[in-house]
Amino acid sequence: MSSVDWRDIKYKETLEEEVQGLMRRRKADPQCRVEDLEGVLRHLYLMDGADWGGRGELQGIILAATIAAYEHIIAEWKAEKEN
Repeated sequence: MSSVDWRDIKYKETLEEEVQGLMRRRKADPQCRVEDLEGVLRHLYLMDGADWGGRGELQGIILAATIAAYEHIIAEWKAEKEN
C-alpha cells in the first residue's frame, strides 16, 4: 500500500491552486505583466529568507509551493515570449 504524506498533499494542492490562480489572473487582467509576477516572487523570496525559525512546517510548505508556482508561470510566460 502506498502511503502519501500530508506534506506532499498540501504542497501539490497549494501548487495547483496557485498556478490556476495565476493563469486566471493573466487571462483576466490585461495589465498583468511578467515583471509584476517577478516582483511578487522577489517578495516571496524575502519572506522565505526572513523566517529565522518562526514559521511552522505547514506555512513553510505553503510558501515553498507558492514560490514554485510563480517560478513555473514566469518561466512559461518567458518561453512563450521567446517563441
